[in-house]
Amino acid sequence: MATRGSEERDRGRERILVVCTRYIGDTVLAIPFLRNLRRAFPDAVIDICAEGPARGVLADCPYVDDLVSWTRPGRRGPVAALTAIRTQAAWLAGRRYTRAYLLKRSLSAGLLVTLAGIPVRVGLAGDGRWLLTRAVTAPRGRHQAARYLDLLRAEGIDVDDGHSENWVAPATAARVSQLVARLPAGRPRVFLAAQSTAPEKHWPADRWAAVIEWLVLARGCEIIFCGGPNDMAEHNRLRSAVGRDVADHVHDFTAELSLRETGGLVARMDACLGVDTGLVHLAASHGVPVAVLVGPTDPNQWSPWTARAVVVRSAHVRRPLADRLPVRIAPATTAWPFGEAAMDDIAVEDVVVAISAMLPDPVPAPAAVAARTAMRSLDLRQGSFRYEVLAIDAAASPSAALPVAG
Repeated sequence: MATRGSEERDRGRERILVVCTRYIGDTVLAIPFLRNLRRAFPDAVIDICAEGPARGVLADCPYVDDLVSWTRPGRRGPVAALTAIRTQAAWLAGRRYTRAYLLKRSLSAGLLVTLAGIPVRVGLAGDGRWLLTRAVTAPRGRHQAARYLDLLRAEGIDVDDGHSENWVAPATAARVSQLVARLPAGRPRVFLAAQSTAPEKHWPADRWAAVIEWLVLARGCEIIFCGGPNDMAEHNRLRSAVGRDVADHVHDFTAELSLRETGGLVARMDACLGVDTGLVHLAASHGVPVAVLVGPTDPNQWSPWTARAVVVRSAHVRRPLADRLPVRIAPATTAWPFGEAAMDDIAVEDVVVAISAMLPDPVPAPAAVAARTAMRSLDLRQGSFRYEVLAIDAAASPSAALPVAG
């Protein structure tokens, strides 16, 4: 339950607790919410209650006063779980919060703020919605960042354009600069996020190796890895899968940087390429152009919250039964069709075309790639954000064809 800063507070100020999830991507997408919350309550104490390493994403956030850790009950049985929640809630009660926003849709989060005696409890409708004083329902296909902002809209609070942002502390920037100085100068730097905690989001390793070779040999790039400790083995496998001349341009900083410092590293990249994982969202929040490979997750809800993103997704989407009925109960207009796509349907050429648009000073693609892909730029508007989406000629490479909102 360690915190950042003093626990001595002005008793006359509004005291707000925001309960976040343990996921890096979800936490990054909460930044626009936190900015607007601070705009609405400029004099309030705003604390974050979060679990795990995702708290590091908000270590330099200027809209937050304290980071309060929370250890999730886990699978220790209902009695032990309830005891852990009651202990945490009793400690939170001593901080006298007047308002709570739940970005975590769970029964445990609802119990936590209720037992802490927080009178105003606003959250996304889900498990434990009966514990909230206001449960906000999110339309299907609504982006996660927009869902968070809807919590404020439900309270009658005006929000801004919802733009993403992030920060790097001077000490972190200095630390990262030392590492970046070790990289060859004058070569584009591509951050690669090939791993996820969900195996179904992974892309075949041999295709990653092919893309890495193309980036290094055809575009003169340096490839940067920096994930969690469990990612290092896969990073080593990918590095071993490419030739020695390519491997010399592949670098893994996982063992040298914390999550907080990883944000400073991705901010120094020219582009980010990865599967749907938190590090892609982290790069996008720092304004880095990103290309993300999407399969089982809904890009309407989880695409990078930025105008500088390309989504690569198979056109072969397995739609839910309700969406295949002649008359749909709740028709929706979304940028991408609902359903799941297979990561294996994404070809190397699809990714090559997508990341090419992200790199500075593009050069012509190899003839073998150029002959198989035909590219055109499309503008897609969703909410207040403009997405540059690449569409590949379906006849040449059908797996990367993307829908366009009408």
